[in-house]
Amino acid sequence: MSEIINKVKQSKLETVDLEKFADGITLHELDLKDFLFQELILKEKEFREKMNEHDWSNYDGAYLTVYCSTDAIIPKWAYMLVVQHAQEHVRNIYFGTREDALKQLFKEKLDLVNWSDYQGKFVLLKGCSKMDVPPDVYMYATQKLLPHVQKLMYGEACSNVPVYKKPR
Repeated sequence: MSEIINKVKQSKLETVDLEKFADGITLHELDLKDFLFQELILKEKEFREKMNEHDWSNYDGAYLTVYCSTDAIIPKWAYMLVVQHAQEHVRNIYFGTREDALKQLFKEKLDLVNWSDYQGKFVLLKGCSKMDVPPDVYMYATQKLLPHVQKLMYGEACSNVPVYKKPR
């Protein structure tokens, strides 16, 4: 019987799993409609009272994204007030939907990578994952990788799509 050889492990292929950049992220959403009169009208005094009464410790050590799911007109100072209350509890605070915040978080984490480590390498951006990594995160990672890689692919080692090959 012949020995099974793992050709993927023997290859010079470097896999980048973007999903791993989301490891350890706890992201909470804060919908401002809950702080409004009839979920539509911002009355300053009531808004400030509800901000003061809110248990901000629920967000300790997490990320927070703030939005309003109704068509209410929210003045900019109201968002500033949220930051003032949340800042000592959260790791960071964002404006927008959960998806908006995740995109921003991914970009922040990708900005910390030393992309020159991939200089001249064959790189695979992993395609299948448990989390639905947004397309613009793949675009951002591609922008970071292109100046460095010899070849860039998408997918899995056994079945990938070539994206870029450095000209000779």
